[in-house]
Amino acid sequence: MNDPTTAPSMKFGSALPAAAAEESRNPVHGSRADVPVFLQNLVLDSPDVEHFLTRLAQVAAEYLSERGREVLCGITLLGPRHAETLASSSEAALKLDEIQYSYGDGPCLTAARTLQLVYVRDTRTDQRWPEYFVAVAEHGMRSILGVPIPLEGEANCALNLYSSAADGFPPEAVRAAEAFARDASKSVRLAVRIAHLSDQAAHLTSALESRTVINLAAGIVMGQNRCSQTTAMNILIAASNSRNIKLRDIAANVVSIASDETPTTHFD
Repeated sequence: MNDPTTAPSMKFGSALPAAAAEESRNPVHGSRADVPVFLQNLVLDSPDVEHFLTRLAQVAAEYLSERGREVLCGITLLGPRHAETLASSSEAALKLDEIQYSYGDGPCLTAARTLQLVYVRDTRTDQRWPEYFVAVAEHGMRSILGVPIPLEGEANCALNLYSSAADGFPPEAVRAAEAFARDASKSVRLAVRIAHLSDQAAHLTSALESRTVINLAAGIVMGQNRCSQTTAMNILIAASNSRNIKLRDIAANVVSIASDETPTTHFD
């Protein structure tokens, strides 16, 4: 299994049927039962991992916001060497994440690293990361909630939640965020695994297509030189090495000289 914390860009889903798409509407704030089904459908309805993660950040922000209390959301991936935002609900959320990375530590990075929830009730009075809090307060953020998203592999992940209100995450909001993160963990792992399978399938198809071109070229060389397949392959490999050109490209050139028709691989 590939590392599921590495998000490939391969497409892995198609549009949901109308009934399923209807079910995939954003979950209602505070309605816990809606979240798992919504996130599962979001995986299936997303064309690629990037789209899924962006929608996940947007939905998290919408789901955890209330009237008069907007929440911004970023999703941080903390790898062995650096942290990066996989997706954000807005440009403002992305900027807030980048400020934290510039200081090398903060509530969301700590949540990702320790897999423990970190809550900053008020950036003006919390003493844990004073320089960072001064910087983020200049952007109007008064409370921050870092919620770990458990993943398999070497990297860790967290929801970065920001509010302009002091103590902007009451106990019920904290519980909802933790539950959302648990469901998001399952959906992120599912999305990335499906994407890896699609990636592998695409690589296999590409390899088979390359083999088709090479075999055709070998056949042409055999006919031209009245030689064995082994000798024909050796001729192609020698040409590839001497010209520093990929074997497939050498083969494609041989085939194009012999025929104007582009070779195709048949899987029937």
